Amino acid sequence: MTILVEKNGAVTVVTIDRPEARNAVNPEMADALFRAFVEFDRDDEARVAILTGVSGAFCAGFDLKTAAAGNLGESWFADHDLDAGFDGKDDRPRKGPMGPTRLTLSKPVIAAVSGAAVAGGMELALWCDMRVMERSAYMGVFCRRWGVPLIDGGTVRLPRIVGHGRAMDLILTGRKVEADECYSIGLANRLCEDGAALETALELANELTRFPQGCMRADRMAAIRQWSLDVEPALVNEWNSAAVLQREGVAGAARFSAGKGRGGDFSEI
Repeated sequence: MTILVEKNGAVTVVTIDRPEARNAVNPEMADALFRAFVEFDRDDEARVAILTGVSGAFCAGFDLKTAAAGNLGESWFADHDLDAGFDGKDDRPRKGPMGPTRLTLSKPVIAAVSGAAVAGGMELALWCDMRVMERSAYMGVFCRRWGVPLIDGGTVRLPRIVGHGRAMDLILTGRKVEADECYSIGLANRLCEDGAALETALELANELTRFPQGCMRADRMAAIRQWSLDVEPALVNEWNSAAVLQREGVAGAARFSAGKGRGGDFSEI
């Protein structure tokens, strides 16, 4: 199987395992990735997921050999078509060309990036909430060379993460973006030494699992949903999280009052 799923406590690790093709994703793999993340989101014991690849490569994108062989017929395009009723909610999950990229999950996903995260592989990384990159890793819209457009969230998420001007540079030129630059423009959230992406992502994921989950997920979703709203309805949507204050915040305030977490200490929360 070219998609591996491992549960590490409250963290689910999804690994693309196709090193002979630099972890390029074919339609069968995209389906497996989609199902893996739908199952993660519906697993009550899972709190955070990590998406990574084996053998020093995150993902080289969609398998162009599949397209070159004429295996993307009308049925493939029909299966991935989006209509006006698409809202990204998990009660009607839709599969993207790379798999999970049209899902709006209720829980965070961290990309652990080594080697190339290019073309559709970059779109997979952009779909994740946070990106940990090794210092020799890189991104890029490498599909620019072959006339393959970004049709899996790249033109939507990249400008939102790095800003319109920087996104236009990367989208139009298709140039290689080294890890240092990714970090400087906010495309990477953490840098680590080569070979340490998964370990670093696991440390980050385990840190997130320790927090009160209802509050963290409510803040995350309010930040995601505000993009489609004007300021006033976005504030209304954010206020809906006040219900979590009653469920988790009062108990958290009691822990603080009892002496926990003073001075920004996160060790005992």
